[in-house]
Amino acid sequence: MPFKVLTPEEAASHIFHGATVAFSGFTPAGSPKVVSKAIADKAKKEQEAGREFKIGMITGASTGDSLDGELARANAVKFRTPYQSNKDMRGAINNGHVEYFDMHLSGLAQEMRYGFFGAIDVAIIEAADITPNGEVVLTSGVGISPTAAKLAKKVIIELNSNHPKFIKGLHDIYQPLDPPYRKSIPVYSPDARIGDPVLRIDPSKIMGIVETNAPDEVGGFAPVDEVTQKIGDNVADFLAGELKKGTIPSEFLPIQSGVGNIANAVLGSLGKNPGIPPFKMYTEVIQDAVVELMKNGDITFASGCSLTVSPEVLKNDIYGNFDFFKDKLVLRPQEISNNPEIVRQLGLITINTAIEADIFGNINSTHVLGTKMMNGIGGSGDFTRNSFLSIFTCPSVAKGGSISAIVPMVSHEDHSEHSVKVIITEQGVADLRGKSPRQRAEAIIENCVHPDYKETLRDYLMVTSGHPQTPQALDKVFNMHSEFLTSGDMRNTKW
Repeated sequence: MPFKVLTPEEAASHIFHGATVAFSGFTPAGSPKVVSKAIADKAKKEQEAGREFKIGMITGASTGDSLDGELARANAVKFRTPYQSNKDMRGAINNGHVEYFDMHLSGLAQEMRYGFFGAIDVAIIEAADITPNGEVVLTSGVGISPTAAKLAKKVIIELNSNHPKFIKGLHDIYQPLDPPYRKSIPVYSPDARIGDPVLRIDPSKIMGIVETNAPDEVGGFAPVDEVTQKIGDNVADFLAGELKKGTIPSEFLPIQSGVGNIANAVLGSLGKNPGIPPFKMYTEVIQDAVVELMKNGDITFASGCSLTVSPEVLKNDIYGNFDFFKDKLVLRPQEISNNPEIVRQLGLITINTAIEADIFGNINSTHVLGTKMMNGIGGSGDFTRNSFLSIFTCPSVAKGGSISAIVPMVSHEDHSEHSVKVIITEQGVADLRGKSPRQRAEAIIENCVHPDYKETLRDYLMVTSGHPQTPQALDKVFNMHSEFLTSGDMRNTKW
């Protein structure tokens, strides 16, 4: 092998205090797993010796515990962007130990190239294969890998034999030109390929290779329960009705779906609904439900940024039956998978999950009670604002009913009412298209709010004075949140 083989510790020796390090992958899929642990160990040793050691951390999206978790527990992160889902990293962010800036995922790579984050000192890229001239076959996630490798002064490769070399051709690596030279991106169907099957890295920048056989750290999803099943069925029934009315073209439209238990339930319901024809996906995260629907013929093609599937599904289904899947899947960089131009061009139906919605259709995707970061906005904004039809889903209540997911005003706004077309809970569907603020409020309260909170929210509308365009009582708008903080139950709210 023309490149030096390094131990994880030798690779970590290239990482210095204050370095900005970019990592491959998107979710735990394709994220580095062994060099990151060595960096965390180095940080601990440096700190024990009385020397500060922290790095700036840029990833595609969330990562595995070997990356986010190890570095957070080692207090080795100065800043973090653009998205995370690790409990230890979340705690470090919410305790003020890590400066975190949340970003739309489609904009990250280009802003790196624009120089908005300064120099990228090191990129750590997971690969299934590499040639002497620097042609890299990526693994199960792409993320910002092309831009990270292009900008970084040094590159370290984690060569992971857990991913077979024969997956070459799974990826479509394309980077747009930057303004003022950018041209339109020629993706006119989810299965279009416009780039290269390999990531080309200048061999002179590759410091060495760390060999590993570590699986992706993708956790399982909770089984579908009564609430998530009902949400999924409500989404499928709504879209089948739109198709029957002719609002959606008869051949249907590509679907984008977020990641998680509700998304899995929604996809399962779409596959089972006789009113929904086989469809394609243009999304960021391809998860277990997509693979199952492909096997059944309900999904005919899926374009994404990562295979965020359980290790068993990745090994036994996708890699174990690659001849079946290789012409039904493509993985792209996130600035292409999430690109607003392409989202609008393809006319996506987008389905994402809310933490909290308000009665006018504004959505909080990121913060608990307005202050505590959960994960981040991810790609939901990329898709929502540019979709053919944007849908947000959530259970109507949380914490055993003591929290209503629908309130007078969201405690943090990520998606405004101008972008949100439909809200769906297990209670029902609120179609917000063509409705004034008061009409939206009435539709959401009637169709989506849990019975325990319907009267509370109807009473709220009654205490607003006059006939304003948007009926809000500014002195009472956060009473439900305040009540929860005081008594632990929003059902005790008084106006």
